[in-house]
Amino acid sequence: MASVIKRLYQKRRVLRIMVQRDLKVRYAQSFLGYLWTILDPLLMSLIYFVVFALIFQRTGVGYEPYFLFLLAGLLPWQWFNGSVMEGSRALQSEAKLVRSAKLPRELWVLRVIIAKGIEFVLSLPVLVTFVVIYLIRGDAVLNWRLVLIPVGMVMQFGLLLGLGLMLAPIVVLVNDMRQVIRIGLRMAFYATPVIYVTSQAPGWLATVLWFNPMAGILEFYRAGFFDHPLSWQPILISAGMTVGLFFLGRLVFKRLEPTVLKEI
Repeated sequence: MASVIKRLYQKRRVLRIMVQRDLKVRYAQSFLGYLWTILDPLLMSLIYFVVFALIFQRTGVGYEPYFLFLLAGLLPWQWFNGSVMEGSRALQSEAKLVRSAKLPRELWVLRVIIAKGIEFVLSLPVLVTFVVIYLIRGDAVLNWRLVLIPVGMVMQFGLLLGLGLMLAPIVVLVNDMRQVIRIGLRMAFYATPVIYVTSQAPGWLATVLWFNPMAGILEFYRAGFFDHPLSWQPILISAGMTVGLFFLGRLVFKRLEPTVLKEI
């Protein structure tokens, strides 16, 4: 593991160039460019707010103000969803370069997660804007737990890297895996407390939802904006699963890398 980290660090300039290329290509081919990073979660938050708060008039689905609760969940989910989707195809989509370039193959997965992480950071101003609006209106409070947001980001990065390293070689070797991941992400969205809090689920189901590693990570993102106690059970489970998935992803990648190189 130490040798891999050393090799990746030695290639940090190459990694930076790869990330810059990904971001330039993404924004160069889009008319709205960077605005999509903001519009996507903003519009989705508006849709869920209208459905649950205005049409169904459900209270207690999430913390109040509910729109802020939605944004604080959808922005990290956007990073998760994009990283898993593109990270799982990282080796397949760049097959010729992966095969010919004398670079650590983990770089191709890592570059996707970092690029999506930068997009996540660039989307945070929309969250800050609504925090300020709700603070002025007296509908929101801030507390010291804002310092947990970077902890959540580090945990999510480790989780995504583990998942990316595990899924990228499998996608190359199993043709149907891309469809499985696409359907799995749709199901995972509703199994993740993005639009609700796990306490609203029945006791047994809430316990099951704790084993979604994103559940504890979202606790860190939201803790500084709402006056609710931290739910430590999903946090501890998420921490353990993140570490476990990271090392499992590294193991799977190492074992399958020779086979992948023959396949592509």
